[in-house]
Amino acid sequence: MAKRINKTRRNVAQKEDHSRRNILIGAAIVLVLGALSFLLYLSLQEPELISGLERFVGLERAHDEQVDYSGQELPPVGGIHSGIWQNCGIYEEPVDAKNAVHSMEHGAVWVTYRPELEAGDIEELQDTVRGENYVLLSPYPELKSPVVLTAWGIQLEVDSADDSRIPEFVNRYQQGPQTPEFGASCSGGTGEPIN
Repeated sequence: MAKRINKTRRNVAQKEDHSRRNILIGAAIVLVLGALSFLLYLSLQEPELISGLERFVGLERAHDEQVDYSGQELPPVGGIHSGIWQNCGIYEEPVDAKNAVHSMEHGAVWVTYRPELEAGDIEELQDTVRGENYVLLSPYPELKSPVVLTAWGIQLEVDSADDSRIPEFVNRYQQGPQTPEFGASCSGGTGEPIN
């Protein structure tokens, strides 16, 4: 009889150990799933907007060599454009907006500056964008601000070439989530950048 009681106690103890182990495993699984769910939630959140950023929606995507941007935001933020894109790179002369808009459709960021900007500021902008594959840098007459950064449907005006938002804009929107034709080329089009 004593053997049977000891065996029963052992069985009860084993069942209790097994139950505790299952509870701990279940709790660990719940914690891991909760952590993964939280990380997924965070990854789906849009990053905080860059201060001063403007967004434009409802932009047409068609080709027309006769497009006229008068009466629109300058430089244009998207819309109807040339069938030929502007090769990405650094330009010392203004580029045709209708080609630059096509480059933005491919994911380029177009950094424009007033032609009368000081040489040191232009060099700083060139240093910021040099080596980037999907960036156009060019002067643009009659800008509202000394420097204007534009990606498809997005624009940021800044007052100086050393504004910390410039590299942030370039990094975030070069081939960014706003790109209508992600992965399309930014070379093989028109124009010969100096760099």
